[in-house]
Amino acid sequence: MRRNARIRRSPPCLVVAAALVTAGLLLPAAAPAQTPGFSTGYRFTEHSGAELYANVCQACHMPDGKGATGAATYPALAGDGNLVAGGYAVHVVVHGLRGMPPLGNLMTDEQVAAVVNYVRTHFGNSYGDTVSTDDVKAARQ
Repeated sequence: MRRNARIRRSPPCLVVAAALVTAGLLLPAAAPAQTPGFSTGYRFTEHSGAELYANVCQACHMPDGKGATGAATYPALAGDGNLVAGGYAVHVVVHGLRGMPPLGNLMTDEQVAAVVNYVRTHFGNSYGDTVSTDDVKAARQ
């Protein structure tokens, strides 16, 4: 190398950027992987009572509706006598109760009615009357 030769240096920001790209830290952010069946965004996207139960309720109340005990106690919905009053279940879903969070702001009136009607007709429950969106609207007030 000649004595007077100029050494070309990259600007420091390019050296740092190249190092970050090489390390995989400066890549465009990839879209988060979507798990099929889970809601995205602020509200739940499921429409049927079965879908809503599967993606919102069963983590605590279990797939068979029998509830669970562990870090907390999650009440059984199977054979739950409180569900005889559809308005009770609507109130609990919309406003929450004890450890259950209020889900009313995350569900439309149609979704609340759908999941309540689903729970009231599954898991050994056979309550024939259904709750309507009007019932949900009334419970929101």
